[in-house]
Amino acid sequence: MKKIFVALVALVALGACSSEPKKFTYRGIPTDVPFQAFIDSLSARGFAIDSAKSDSAMTRVVMAKAGELYRLMLAQKNGKLQALQENYKVSTNDSTRQLWQQMRDQFEKELGAWPNMPKHGDDHKIAKFEADGGFITLTLENTYTPTLQVLYEIK
Repeated sequence: MKKIFVALVALVALGACSSEPKKFTYRGIPTDVPFQAFIDSLSARGFAIDSAKSDSAMTRVVMAKAGELYRLMLAQKNGKLQALQENYKVSTNDSTRQLWQQMRDQFEKELGAWPNMPKHGDDHKIAKFEADGGFITLTLENTYTPTLQVLYEIK
């Protein structure tokens, strides 16, 4: 019986060591691909580069899609994606609170983890999630102009 238990523990340990870590993705797009391939994937989904808000060196790129509530701001270094931020255009404080809560619940379910909450008031909330390969920060600031942002940082 003892030998069977030891063999079972060894098998579980071997399986845990050999399992490949999950890749960090943004809405199904892997973040470890070259930066231009990442932009091409977003373009295939209907996003277009806003050249007026992007820099000429393509270090910071802003993308938008008609009908979406958010714009994307992407930052790259040496041809690799470093960070991506969704900036939501929502008109009322109540709608930002509701959307923030829905997104927080969705990330909790997807990642299977509770966030670190450095700010948790009615009008200013921050939820930080750690995922395999990166971090996701969900920020709500309800002031004169309500803002909602989701920042994806790649490790």
